[in-house]
Order: sequence, then C-alpha cells, then structure tokens
Amino acid sequence: MTHRRGPWARRWGGLALVALALAGCPRFHDGPLPGEPTDSTYAELPDGTRVRYVDEGEGPAVVLVHGFAASMDTWRTLRPELAADHRVLALDLKGFGWSERPEGDYSPLAQARLVFALMDQRGIERATLVAHSWGSSVALAMALEHPERIERIALYDAWVFEEQLPPTFVWARARGLGEIIFSTFYKQRPDDKLASAFYDPTVLSQEYVDMVETMLDRPGTVAAALAAVRGQRYAAYQERYRRIEQPTLLLWGREDPITQLQDGERLASMLPDVRMKVYPRCGHFPMHEARASSTRDLLEFLRTEPALESTAALAGEPEAIDAAHSPRADEVEPGPPPAPTPRHEPAPADGGGSEATP
Repeated sequence: MTHRRGPWARRWGGLALVALALAGCPRFHDGPLPGEPTDSTYAELPDGTRVRYVDEGEGPAVVLVHGFAASMDTWRTLRPELAADHRVLALDLKGFGWSERPEGDYSPLAQARLVFALMDQRGIERATLVAHSWGSSVALAMALEHPERIERIALYDAWVFEEQLPPTFVWARARGLGEIIFSTFYKQRPDDKLASAFYDPTVLSQEYVDMVETMLDRPGTVAAALAAVRGQRYAAYQERYRRIEQPTLLLWGREDPITQLQDGERLASMLPDVRMKVYPRCGHFPMHEARASSTRDLLEFLRTEPALESTAALAGEPEAIDAAHSPRADEVEPGPPPAPTPRHEPAPADGGGSEATP
C-alpha cells in the first residue's frame, strides 16, 4: 500500500528546507584550524584525524577524557596534580578544542578507538581513565572494547544513559531537523549555559568564557557537535556497563542540574566494583567547584592497588568487600540540605561549545 503525504506534511517539509537554507547547513572541517596555538602538540592518527594532545609526567599512565563541547582545558587545574606522580595523557577529542573536525563517526565508540590510537602512538599499553560527563561514555566504551588495557576508571558526573538525553538531542537524529536545530541555536548564549552548570557561577572567569565563545567560531564546530549528539545512542549498549569489572570511582556534584545525582546512583548500582563520592554545593564540574576534595579523592583512588582490593574481597574480608562492591555516597564536606533542582533538559544549543553540557 502506498502512503501519500498530506498537504500539512508537504508544507512542513517545505518550511524545514527553507529554514535550513536560511540557517546554513553546518559543514565539517579537514586539517589544521586557523589560528591554532603554535606551542601545542599534535598527532596525526592512523585514520587521518589530527588531534591536539599533551603527554607529561612519569609513572603509571592516566588518560584524561573531556566532555561534550569542551576540550582538554577542562583538566587545566588537575593535570599538574596528577603529573607529580603519573604520566598524564590528555587530548582534544575529534571535533573539539583544537583537534580536527572531519566528516565521519563521532560516537563514543569511535572516540574510544581514537583515544586507543593515540595511546598506541605514545607507547601506552595500559592506563587509568579519568573522564567527565559525555567523555564518561567514551571511557566506558573503551573499557568494553579493550578491558585488558584499562587499569581503573574515574568518572566525573557521567552522561552515559539514553534516559539522560533531552528531547532536542533525540529530535536532532532526524536528517534536516538536526541541521536546523544546531545551525540556529548551537552558538547562542554560551556564558549563560556555562553559568547554569555551576552551583556558584562566580567561579567562572571571564577569560574562560571568552575562550569558549572563541571556540564556537572555529570552522566545523557545529557539524562536529551535531555528529556527536547523533552518536549518543546509549540504549543499544548501556546494559553492558554491568560487565565492566575495573575498580571505578564516581565523583558527583550534588546540585548538578545536568547529570543529576540519581543518574550517578543508577550507574553505581550497575557497576560491580564502585565507590561514589558526592560533593555538596557543587554542580557539573567537581574538578573546579570541589577542587581540593575531589582531587584528594581521585589521588587516593589512583594510589589504591586494585589487585589487592580484589584479592581481599574474594577472601571475604568485610571492609574490602564494602570498598569493592558496595556503592557509597560519601559527602566529603559538610553542607546544607540540597535545594530542590528541576530536571535539566539541555536546549538544542546546550552543547553550545561550552562546558555547561555533557
């Protein structure tokens, strides 16, 4: 049977095409970005993607994976702390920061393979992953793809479930509609989007806001962000997180309006070897708003020998079993009861190139 489109469907299709033409179809960008910093280091990976990275320090390897619409600058205050005792590899994922924005796959698995390729190029066989927000889905994809290469995992305010996606991210999967949404709204009000992700917006410097606004104007940014949103199809594999056996630390802002505490508790309930730290008076960026306490907890986690924990747990020692298998929400600082926070739905532009989105 043939289905005919009615006049309203045809009219909507025509309006969509007009809107897309007026907004301009987002385009990708191959090769170096104009104005890239000359003091940065870049790697040409086997798939041809050129990425910015930093490789510093000595000791056990730690790989830092930033969130959606962000860059490795997310870790600017954490890197020196880690590099004192670890080899730290941080990068701008494909499509973000100063890395290339070619046409192609921007799913968490594709980004995971890109990180593995950089690890291979830098001679890192096995590492601990530290990730933020959407970058957590990349880290979990790495653990599922090559578990033998992952020592342990630390996730800040993870964005890893289909149910976390706002309607606009789902709508953006439709060809044409996604282009209209992102071409029209993606770059709007990055300062407001950044501020909304913090419990105390005064921690944001104007210099950082300016940097984010500049990043939005780099060619290929909107197309890459849309491709990354279309790659967020967690329903197909999120139940597989239960297979991840590496010791995992969840670090969560109690007042995070983007990845809410209930999302962290859900993830903690799925992972067999997990600890959870919750920081009061803190939004989506514990590495900034709860810098001292979250860094202390991360370093303590990195110093713990996972093999010893697992052995002790199998031997039936009560404390080790609690540490290795029972999710705990430890409030590391005293604080007032949390104010009710409505469920945040990132608007189409909430990737706006700002870190206010996953």
